[in-house]
Amino acid sequence: MTPENEAAARYFSAITAALSGLEVFMRDDRSPLYRHGIVAKIVAEYIARLDKSFSCWRNRLGFMETFRISRADSGYPVFQNLLELENDRRQAESRLANIPQAGELREEMADFILRHKEFPEALQKSMAERLYLEDVRSEQTFGPFTLAQTAKVSVNPKTFRPYYLVHWACFDGSANLPLIYMVTVEDSSESMVRQLVDSNGKLNERVDIPLPVDGLLNPELAHRFDDFTEKNSAYTLSPATIAVNLDKDFEPLHPKQLRRVVLGPFYSAGITDNNSTVTEVLAKVRKPENAWLLTWTIQEVFSKSEKPGRKGLFSSEKTTQEFFINTDDLEAARQGVSSYENHALIPHEAYQALYAAGEAQKIFSGYKVHILSNGQVISDV
Repeated sequence: MTPENEAAARYFSAITAALSGLEVFMRDDRSPLYRHGIVAKIVAEYIARLDKSFSCWRNRLGFMETFRISRADSGYPVFQNLLELENDRRQAESRLANIPQAGELREEMADFILRHKEFPEALQKSMAERLYLEDVRSEQTFGPFTLAQTAKVSVNPKTFRPYYLVHWACFDGSANLPLIYMVTVEDSSESMVRQLVDSNGKLNERVDIPLPVDGLLNPELAHRFDDFTEKNSAYTLSPATIAVNLDKDFEPLHPKQLRRVVLGPFYSAGITDNNSTVTEVLAKVRKPENAWLLTWTIQEVFSKSEKPGRKGLFSSEKTTQEFFINTDDLEAARQGVSSYENHALIPHEAYQALYAAGEAQKIFSGYKVHILSNGQVISDV
């Protein structure tokens, strides 16, 4: 195995272990997201998509040499890799038609070995490409942008408006980070209130809503909402800016809470150099598969009050939200959020190495630390 292939194998093992550990954490009843079961479920779905993408990239290395990661920043693959994966997914069927079936390739490989007494590298690459294309043609990878879905519908008993929990995701091309968005939004459109709210001010049980629904539940606004989320999901935009833009751009929509989960950065010994202290200590971890650290941030902004709209003869104003920004916390103010949480997941052996080096307290200052040990996650260390 070449040094490059060895490094790639180490990287894929580490990121796969990290994402599996994160999934374990999501299922843990002590997880802060577990309190909102649907939130943990949504995040877990996107983690599964990421995991699928890494599985595809790993297979792709069997016949393509190029794979680049953002070594100095996020520790994730660079955006170009996602574009290539998306392009391959679209072309998968036509390319598969030109590659022999897996059974035929195996027979040819066996025949080649018997006749030539050497390994059939060209046939091996064809087999790797077939397996990759069969894997990538499903739409369950983490793409550059994943369109919104409505995951929950209910009625606010105070305003008698229906409200939706809508989520979407993107991979930010500048920061090379996976971002997951969730918004709770009330809808005052007359047609939706009439359909969804019964005479008792509750969700109309006679309306069948097959959740999850692709896009925003309101069909009149769904396409515009998709356009909005594509244009307003950049990492450089604060959650408050996105919430204000949403409030301003859609008269009948009233965003009450917006949550963003930033999955990263990721640190891996010998691969990333995004933090010299972490890299130095992780390099001393005995087992390479345990020499990693995954961080993530949960950001949240919520509406603290609503300013009623007014309609006049010469001018009118729409109903607007006043979002709470925690100015008492300088970091919350900088991020443009009501609150935020920093989390870190690390294998037990790597945590021990950081602790022994006297670096744990400094590195994890301001983080909730979760240690992965024997397939379980131990929090609050």
